[in-house]
Amino acid sequence: MKIQNHRLCEAHWQPSPNYNQRPESMAVSMLVVHNISLPPKQFGGSYIEDFFCNQLDCSAHPYFDEIKDLQVSAHLLVKRGGELVQFVPFNERAWHAGVSEFEGEANCNDFSIGIELEGADDVPYTQQQYQVLAQVTDCLRAHYPDILSKRIVGHDDIAPGRKTDPGPSFDWPYFKQLIKEDIS
Repeated sequence: MKIQNHRLCEAHWQPSPNYNQRPESMAVSMLVVHNISLPPKQFGGSYIEDFFCNQLDCSAHPYFDEIKDLQVSAHLLVKRGGELVQFVPFNERAWHAGVSEFEGEANCNDFSIGIELEGADDVPYTQQQYQVLAQVTDCLRAHYPDILSKRIVGHDDIAPGRKTDPGPSFDWPYFKQLIKEDIS
């Protein structure tokens, strides 16, 4: 995998309006793993992409009325089959973490890259998702060397009590086996 101009060459580019600039001189130093499915626990279709691009047809499902006023995004989405969609360049601040803190640092959007897995807390992720996520992680860490293994976290790690994703179905030990060790 390759990154050019803060975009992953292997990802389909679908720009989201839901981002802004990172604080000046803020280094990318964290990767946050999330999950999303729209409607909940239903996979496929373009609802996630539509949601991150503020184009979700809220009449398509009753749940969408609950999220119609949200403006959120992530840097990347890994679909069930391993397909990649990028919404925000990595050097910009995507709106994925919300109210968050890690090791005393608040506002994790300022220094993190958010990757959404199409999934749900209690639905097993696919082998393709683990493989692609590991490849993306290794590529990101080569490009942004401040992302150490201990700073690859779940949304639940930076927003405990508020968020639960990627959930108990995410196999952290397996994922950590797939990624390269810290070089430092």
